[in-house]
Amino acid sequence: MGLAMARILVSGLINIETTLRVEGFPVAYEPVRYPFHGVRSTVSGVGFNVAKALTALGDEVRFLSLIGHDAPGDLARRALCSEHMEDRRVLAGLSETPQSVILCDPAGRRQIHVDLKDIQERAYPADAFDEALDGCAMAALCNINFSRPFLDRARRRGVPIATDVHAIADPDDDYNRDFMAAADVLFMSHEKLPCPPREWLDRLRARYRAGILAVGLGPAGALVFDRRSGVFMTVPAVSTRPVATTIGAGDALFSAFIHFYAKSADSLESILRASIYASWKIGATGAADGLLDEPSLERMVQDKRDEIRVVFG
Repeated sequence: MGLAMARILVSGLINIETTLRVEGFPVAYEPVRYPFHGVRSTVSGVGFNVAKALTALGDEVRFLSLIGHDAPGDLARRALCSEHMEDRRVLAGLSETPQSVILCDPAGRRQIHVDLKDIQERAYPADAFDEALDGCAMAALCNINFSRPFLDRARRRGVPIATDVHAIADPDDDYNRDFMAAADVLFMSHEKLPCPPREWLDRLRARYRAGILAVGLGPAGALVFDRRSGVFMTVPAVSTRPVATTIGAGDALFSAFIHFYAKSADSLESILRASIYASWKIGATGAADGLLDEPSLERMVQDKRDEIRVVFG
C-alpha cells in the first residue's frame, strides 16, 4: 500500500496511566513492595492511544476529549504537544482528569483499574464536533458517553463510524448497543465472549449493520468478517519482538486497521498490517508506547508477510 494521509476524527478518553509491575496474579499481600523501575506514569486512554497511533501512521487527526483543569490535565496537554498532536479540541470540562492503574505480570497479562472521575456525566459541545467532522474520511468514536450523541450526527453526515467495544459478553449490551448499532467498523476483544468468536460474529452480523466485524484474539491473532465479500478471515498473531505487556494491543490493532481501511477499503491487507503493528507495539510497556510510523511498518510487512497464513472461511 502506498503512503497516503487520511483525515480521521477521534473522540475518546485521555487519562493518566500508572503501570505497576507485579510478580503474578493473584497478587499476594505484602505491606510494602519495592518494584524498582516497575512503576511508571504516562498519558494514555483509549482515545489518546488511537489518536497517537493514527498520527504516527501519518493521518491528520482531529482529537476530541475532556480533561480537568488540573496538574494531570496539564501533563496530558504537554504529551499531546510532544507527540505533535493538536490539543485545541481537548477541553478542560471535568472536575478532575481521569486516571488509571494497571497491574502487569511477567507473562504480559494485565489488570486495569480506571477512575473516570465525572466524565460519564459530561457532554462535549455538538457544534465543536460538527466542525471537527468536516472533511473527515472516518470517525473513530470510542465507547465513552460523551461520544454517544455523535453516532447519529456522523451517520447523518454520511461519515463512516469505527468503534471498539472492548471486552463484551452480550450482543444486546445496554451500554454498548448504540455504538454497535451505528458502527460501520466494529472491533471487540475475545476475553469475555460467551461463545466461540466465529459464532459470536454470526450473532452480531445478523443483528447489526457493520460492514466489518472484528475480534482481537490475543495470542491467537484476529478474526474479521467482511460483509461485502461475505468472507471470514483469521490472521494469526505475529512475533516481531519479545512481549513486554499486552496493554494497548487492542487499541493498536484497531488504529492500524482503520488507518489502512480508510484509504484502501481492503480488509485483508488492513488486518494483516494491523496484526503486525500490534505485535510490535506490545514490546513496549505503556499503552501508548511502541507505535510505528507507516514506512517502518511497511518494511516489517515485507519481512513478515511469508510467515502469515491467513485462514479463510
